[in-house]
Amino acid sequence: MGYNVAIDGPAGAGKSTIAKRVSKEMGFLYVDTGAMYRALAVHFLQCGLKPEDTEGIKEACKNAEVTLQYEDGVQQVYLNGVNVTGLLRTEEVSRMASVSSAIPEIRTHLLKLQRDMAEKYNVLMDGRDIGTHILPNADVKIYLTASVETRAKRRYLEYQEKGIACDLEEIERDIAERDFRDMNRETAPLKQAKDAHLVDSSDMTIDEVVETIKAFCKK
Repeated sequence: MGYNVAIDGPAGAGKSTIAKRVSKEMGFLYVDTGAMYRALAVHFLQCGLKPEDTEGIKEACKNAEVTLQYEDGVQQVYLNGVNVTGLLRTEEVSRMASVSSAIPEIRTHLLKLQRDMAEKYNVLMDGRDIGTHILPNADVKIYLTASVETRAKRRYLEYQEKGIACDLEEIERDIAERDFRDMNRETAPLKQAKDAHLVDSSDMTIDEVVETIKAFCKK
């Protein structure tokens, strides 16, 4: 079995950015589970579905295959053989992924792929329920968080840099609502695993967070 590192935390905590850095510096395979759920969200939106159409989402899931590939060392996400990496970070996809990921059938659809990768490779996996559900026996568990205000400001600046029109207060409300949904969903809710290390990045630089997490990982 590979050496497994699980990073959980709320939306906008910087999990993907930190996980990519840590996995690269430690030579681990990075598995972005959030990107996998976002790829399914792209599929549901392409099917013309709304987040509240639970039955439609369950049915559409049967016709969706999500795979990860690494091209020049960069993770690429494929949906039914088509690279959808560039479509994953819009607010519309984020909202659909947050709602649809709470549906048990959606989580089951991706669970086997995620665990198979963890069995074969040294992996660093980030998401909402990695340490509590997907990899409960991970060698290292991290709960990475930051205040709602900090996370909203980070996302606001990210959108500005990309030239995407946005409103800071709206982003803050959306993040708070997403926290509530993720923490109160019936299946695999977001929470800190009992044996996870808490890392609050509100007043930390990216380098500081990376070094803190690496210090917990002893191969």
